[in-house]
Amino acid sequence: MIRLHHRDRVPEPLRGAVIALGNFDGFHLGHQRVVAEAVEWAKAEGRPAIVATFDPHPVRHFAPHLPPFRLTTLEQRQALFAEAGAHAMLVFAFDGALASMTAEAFIYELLGERIGAAGVVTGADFTFGKGRSGSAALLAAEGAKAGIAARALGPVLEGGLPVSSSRIRDALKAGECEIATRLLTRPFAIRGTVVHGDKRGRTIGYPTANIEMAQYLRPRYGIYAVTARDPASGRMLQGAANLGIRPSFDPPRELLEPHFFDFSGDLYGQELEVALHAFLRPEAKFDALEALTARMERDCEEARIILSARP
Repeated sequence: MIRLHHRDRVPEPLRGAVIALGNFDGFHLGHQRVVAEAVEWAKAEGRPAIVATFDPHPVRHFAPHLPPFRLTTLEQRQALFAEAGAHAMLVFAFDGALASMTAEAFIYELLGERIGAAGVVTGADFTFGKGRSGSAALLAAEGAKAGIAARALGPVLEGGLPVSSSRIRDALKAGECEIATRLLTRPFAIRGTVVHGDKRGRTIGYPTANIEMAQYLRPRYGIYAVTARDPASGRMLQGAANLGIRPSFDPPRELLEPHFFDFSGDLYGQELEVALHAFLRPEAKFDALEALTARMERDCEEARIILSARP
């Protein structure tokens, strides 16, 4: 999939596209509906479909002190957009210049002149422009003057409540993986490069593939049933992972540490995407190594049972 930048003029073959416009962090059910609308509209008119996202997230620009909250990296979103049928991903690099742009300039200068959009699909609550002065109604009114058609979609409901990234974050912080999976239509997954740790897991018979959390939201610390795909063979691996600071060891170090069952390969330096399927228990401090290994054995047995029951 082609990646475009908002500061560059969109290439001629992609001008006249239908744009799905939003943050799309997590690419949950509501986001998927917006992108599906754009893709179907583009197909009906023989146009390209482009998904536009913001990176960094606007909240990070205005409140840099906030703890990490991302549900997906840019690379994960690009893969998800491609699976949804988009031809390209357009990245709005959110900075001071973009934050100070008026809503009208966003429509005429960016969507119109630089991108050449023929149509735009957003959520009904999407806002843009300086001071969040732009709305779906303004986009429809001013877009029409610029030759840009606009559609705004209402929220997708699940369990009688709107699907939102905030709702997914709350579920993950509570360890409610099943709720997050339902709203995302897939398990929440952390992608990163396997780094060297202190290798304590290897010495006690439970080697782990350590991944730093970077800008991801921190789900509830604890033990999870997880899966990942072996980069070498493509085989789906099952395992149990500790996510947290490892209270039984000093010094504390925040990591996602999956141990994969029936696997003995070398994963150092390779990129893994680890999916969290179920929360098993909170982190705990064990005074004796024997107690820790006994509990790890039970955790792995529980994870195997949970994962074997899934498709």
